[in-house]
Parts: sequence; C-alpha cells; structure tokens
Amino acid sequence: MMMMSYANIYILVPRLFFREHYIGYFFLLFLLVFVFLLSISWLLRQIPSDLPFEKSTDTYRTGFYDALMSLIPIILVTTMIKLFQRWTLDNAEINELKDNSVAIEMDILRNQISPHFLFNMLNGIKATMRTDTQKAESMIFKLSDFLRYQLYENTADKTFFKSELNFLTNLIELEKTRRENFTTSITTDIPQEEINSLLIPPNLFTIFVENAVKHSVSIGLEESYVNIHFEKRDNRLCVTCANSKDPVYSHRINKKPGGIGLANIRRRLELLYGDDCRLHTIDDEYTHTVKLSIPL
Repeated sequence: MMMMSYANIYILVPRLFFREHYIGYFFLLFLLVFVFLLSISWLLRQIPSDLPFEKSTDTYRTGFYDALMSLIPIILVTTMIKLFQRWTLDNAEINELKDNSVAIEMDILRNQISPHFLFNMLNGIKATMRTDTQKAESMIFKLSDFLRYQLYENTADKTFFKSELNFLTNLIELEKTRRENFTTSITTDIPQEEINSLLIPPNLFTIFVENAVKHSVSIGLEESYVNIHFEKRDNRLCVTCANSKDPVYSHRINKKPGGIGLANIRRRLELLYGDDCRLHTIDDEYTHTVKLSIPL
C-alpha cells in the first residue's frame, strides 16, 4: 500500500498525468495494481490453513477482494492530493504573474506621462534662452526640482500629498515663466496637518494639469487660466481642474492625433482603484473641467 501511494504521488501523477500522458499513466497504474494484486494473491496462498477447501477458497477470495477495495480509495486520495497541490501552486504562480504584470504596467504608464511634460519644458527653455537668459535659468532650476521628484519620489507606490502639491505648483510655475496673460491657482480646503500626512499615488494629477495647460492657450492673446482645487469628502480626495479654452485653438488641437497621456492615466486609475474611481469631464465652448474622486 505504501509503495503504491509513493509511486502514484511522486512518479505517476507528476511525470505522466501532469504532462498529459494519460494513456501511459493509466497503463502503468493498471500494471502496478495488477502486480500488487498478484503479490497479495501469492501471499494469501502461502498462509497455511486447517479449514476445509471450500472455506479456504472463500477466505482467499475475501482477502483478494478486500485488498482491491482498499487500493481504489488509496489511488483516488493520493491522486486528489497531488492535484490539489498542483492547483494551489498554479494559483500562486498565476497570482504572482498577475501582480508582476500589473506592477510592470504601472511603471510603464507612470514613465510614459513624464517625458511628455519634459519635452514641452525643454522646448520652452530653448525658446526663452534666446530672449531672457535669467528667466531660462529660473526655468532650469524649477525643471531640476521636477526631475528630482520624478527620480526620488515618483518611483514609490505612494507619496505624500504635500509633495504632490509642491510638484504641481512647480509644474504650473514652469508654464507661467514661458507664457503671458496666464493665471493659475492651486487651492485646497484640506487642513495642513492632513496635507502633511496624506499618502497618494505619485504623479496622478500631472496629465490633467498638463492637458489643462495645453488647452488653455489663447490665440487671441486673451487672458487664460488654469484653476485647481483639492478637497476631502467622505474619506475621498476630490480634485477639480478647470481651464479656459479658446474655441479655435481647441478645435485645432483636437484634430491632431494624440490622447495617449489621457488613455494612460485612465488605465492607471483602473489598475489602482477599479470601479472605486470617479472621473468626469465637463466641456463647453469656453471652459473645460475635469473632476476626479479617489478613495483614501
């Protein structure tokens, strides 16, 4: 019995059944059962008995039948044990692969957002250097703060809300240095002690602010704006990002291919929060507003 259990668990099931060699598995299993029963039969015949021949035959048949009946559940139980072990290991591997896949995708999405802003800023610095070197120098210092944030804080799963606010402020200030007739505000009703302690995913609002900045450009040189407001309601962080909009310029921008950044952030929000994330946009002729609510 012990030999049958060992052979089934450690040899037949892993080397044949799991590799889908079912014919070989059942053939060898049948062969082992046959050899086992022959051994039982031989042992029973070696037992001396003073009983009449008919009763001795009944004893032999009963012992043979009992051995067969005890063998079947052993085979079934050992096979089920091995199948359960395999199922547990497979599930653990699948979950690990899913976690790794999500982590890799999150890193890719996070890294895809940053270069877009960097490209715009470098172009702005290049243009500013031709007219105002001091202003360009200030932009470079602010850009270095941006890169420092990306390097040291954007790589973690969570960052302090205070750091994210400072980052968005630098982002807006960088844009203000290269544009005229452009006003911005970043406000919040959240108490300072909560601002210092709240943890959120890094770089979560950058694409919305960047998109607002891009669409707030005015061809007619009228004053443009980007206003960002944060508040906390029902253990959720709510952000409203509103920007002015030039209908002519926005129409021109919308005709160009793009939207990768917004698609990325939607996917990232889906990975982070699933259905527990609320994202709404309100668009009219002269303003565009994004409202985002995430759980804390």
